[in-house]
Amino acid sequence: MDAVRLIVTSRRALAAGGGVPELLTEVWQAQALAQAIGSRLALVGPPPLRDEATGLADLAGRGCGVLDRPPPGPDEPRAARLTELGETRACLMHLGGLLGDVGIALVGIACAADDEATYWSCVEAIDAADEARDRVRDMLRKLAERETALPRQEAG
Repeated sequence: MDAVRLIVTSRRALAAGGGVPELLTEVWQAQALAQAIGSRLALVGPPPLRDEATGLADLAGRGCGVLDRPPPGPDEPRAARLTELGETRACLMHLGGLLGDVGIALVGIACAADDEATYWSCVEAIDAADEARDRVRDMLRKLAERETALPRQEAG
């Protein structure tokens, strides 16, 4: 499945809410998807983005790890359905939005947490999502710089 469709599905599932366990599962799903997209970009994405994409995959993987959530239910993680990235800019724009949603959901969960373990897991996952979103912004900036430089090179 196309990355943007999976991201939209994840954003809808996250927005649908539910209890803390359901929200944490959706946050985990979103982080796993960000990790898969980062890994794919690191392998086949534009060369100037590959280092940042590797960092994105690592950070999103950290976000999954701190939540200590197994893949939900008998179905495979949503990220396993990723078959194509599509247009890089659109994918990254949507992914940045998803990571922002993840951060907001985690803040809500952390504020309502009854125990310290959940609170601190959420804080660490917020940091990972925020840093991953920064990587996405950096990749978008590099894409914009590259696109601006190409017409200048062709004209010159």
